[in-house]
Amino acid sequence: MSPSGRPWSLSLLFLLEMASEGINCPSRCSCQYLEVNCTGQQLQEFPVDIPLDTRQLILAANNVSYLPAVELSFLADLVYLDCRKNLLGDDLDFTFIGVAKLVYLDLSFNNLTQVTFSTFSHLLSLVVLKISDNPNLVAIEKDAFANNTWLRHLDVSRTGLTFLDTSTIRDLPNLRLLGLSDNLWHCNCSFLDFVTWMMESDVHFPDADNITCYTPAGLRALRMPAAEAQLHFSCLTRLYKQDYVFLCLVGFCIFLAGTMAAWLAGICAVIYEAHASKGEEEEEEED
Repeated sequence: MSPSGRPWSLSLLFLLEMASEGINCPSRCSCQYLEVNCTGQQLQEFPVDIPLDTRQLILAANNVSYLPAVELSFLADLVYLDCRKNLLGDDLDFTFIGVAKLVYLDLSFNNLTQVTFSTFSHLLSLVVLKISDNPNLVAIEKDAFANNTWLRHLDVSRTGLTFLDTSTIRDLPNLRLLGLSDNLWHCNCSFLDFVTWMMESDVHFPDADNITCYTPAGLRALRMPAAEAQLHFSCLTRLYKQDYVFLCLVGFCIFLAGTMAAWLAGICAVIYEAHASKGEEEEEEED
């Protein structure tokens, strides 16, 4: 081939390569090396024809309500998944079973209602998890993140959470940042252990000024350091009605036991005295 023909052949190869890449790119999405971006395309369903070697998938700002586990499992090399601002609900258990390499997962601004052990248990490499701004998220199971030991960044801000078990977070050895702001925290005695952990932990809490109690009314808008002091006083030094009932019951039991013991001792003494007197009388009669 002449030197003048080489540029044309190179251009043809380039165009063919671009065409093949375009065929593999989902409709209404843009694709570049190892990345598929479908942001703001009003997608109703999970896109098809995603290249199998995709590492980064962005589905932000769409209307996707369901993530198919089978289609996701084809993307075995996926490490970054952004699904914020969609309509994803509470049927995410076992959804991520086939994307074990996932490092970054953003599910914020959706309709999640709960997080169970089965939701993220297969994401053993997960480092960043954002589930903030899910106003219907009211429950996170105690062992929900038991397998996510590499988790460093967890955001559960602006949800419907009122309680979070201390062990759920404390057992994450690599956690460095935890978002908790603008939730409906119920600061009762059951929450004291979690607040104490917050005060003693090295974890960073962004927007800490907005991590406040919502209930009871007497502690509303109180920040966690002040709430801890109040809870320590009310939970560890103050006696409630049931405590007084318990103490009265214990006192009554002690009184009853003492009375019974004294009564039995008295009976035994009378029997002994009667027996001793009878023995003395018999001895006198024999004499």
